[in-house]
Amino acid sequence: MPVPARIDRRPRVAYLPDTYHEVNGVARTARHLTDYALRHALPFMCVRPGAVCRHWTQSSVEHVELPRGRLAVRVEKDLWQDPRILRYRRLLRSRFDEFRPDVVHVTSMGDFGLLGWRLAREFGLPIVASWHTNIHEYAAWRFDKAARFVPARPRRVVSRGLERLFLEFSLWFYRKGAVGMAPNPELVELLRQGTDKPAFLMERGVDTELFDCAKRARKADGKVVFGYVGRLSTEKNLRVLKRLEQALMAGGLSDYRIEVVGHGSESAWLEGNLRQARLRGVLLGEPLARAYADMDVFLFPSRTDTYGNVVWEAAASGVPAVVMDAGGPQYIVRDGLTGIVSRSDDAFVANAVRLYRDRQLRRQMGGSARMAALAQSWDSVFDRLYDEAYATAVA
Repeated sequence: MPVPARIDRRPRVAYLPDTYHEVNGVARTARHLTDYALRHALPFMCVRPGAVCRHWTQSSVEHVELPRGRLAVRVEKDLWQDPRILRYRRLLRSRFDEFRPDVVHVTSMGDFGLLGWRLAREFGLPIVASWHTNIHEYAAWRFDKAARFVPARPRRVVSRGLERLFLEFSLWFYRKGAVGMAPNPELVELLRQGTDKPAFLMERGVDTELFDCAKRARKADGKVVFGYVGRLSTEKNLRVLKRLEQALMAGGLSDYRIEVVGHGSESAWLEGNLRQARLRGVLLGEPLARAYADMDVFLFPSRTDTYGNVVWEAAASGVPAVVMDAGGPQYIVRDGLTGIVSRSDDAFVANAVRLYRDRQLRRQMGGSARMAALAQSWDSVFDRLYDEAYATAVA
């Protein structure tokens, strides 16, 4: 597919992410995109969830925050959906009239995505829809967890049916857009084939000044520190960490610690089942950067993540990662160079044990990971967003 030529006037973008202030990869990307527009003096309106209803302008960027109502439903510890979100249509019509956007960018089928879709239809604007979450896989994972009492075979049948149903529903939503975006090549191809619309790759950048191996402050104690950062939810496959502990103990390897950063529904299980783990809750900014730098091996066993911002943050911190061969992280890790890609839970455990045993390999991979991260800037990611997806939508 040919890449459209760069246009002289950058489009005026109305951006409606479903998450912004929370601690997750989608929210982090939303904040970086808003900052990019501000740095480059681009006309940009960001409509997002907030604690109170407020509106302000910061140079070229217009900020609008809208609180969710009392009927909002919790879908994760820090994520909500408001079934009455369309009550803000009238308020936003006036903002759209003044801002005059050329394109509307939504990030999901959630409440703010629905709000953006309705306003785009009313104003006759093209929609750019970016895929951030594999809702179909999440639905299957959560059903499996809730239905463990059901025999394996019928449970698998229902799980696969739910996955197909939610995938078709997702593709129905993305067909409404003019252009799709996804964070890894597999999902880009899924969008192209499933929607018959243009689709582009939208990777993620990493702040290599904040996340830096030079911030390592942990004193040499002879221990190998495994680390995880992210939401603590069932689809992250975190229970494999117990199997890792069992393998280490069976091999007489006890000089380790598992540092877990984040919060979510699996917190209690992890605290009750891991013997040498420390749950540190949510960390941000410098405390998070120091936590990464003090790790020796980054563990990310999820099979459902569409990208994996945290894998880049670990890489920038000079920490090799062990990931699965599904979802976005497999495209971030250069297998055997900056970390290891695992084909199964058993292989994941074996690869983590291998890095525990091989200090020199950890150092080599960590250095290569840092070098790879230095080339992954947010500006290059968003330059492509404007030059490809936005330009195609408004052409």
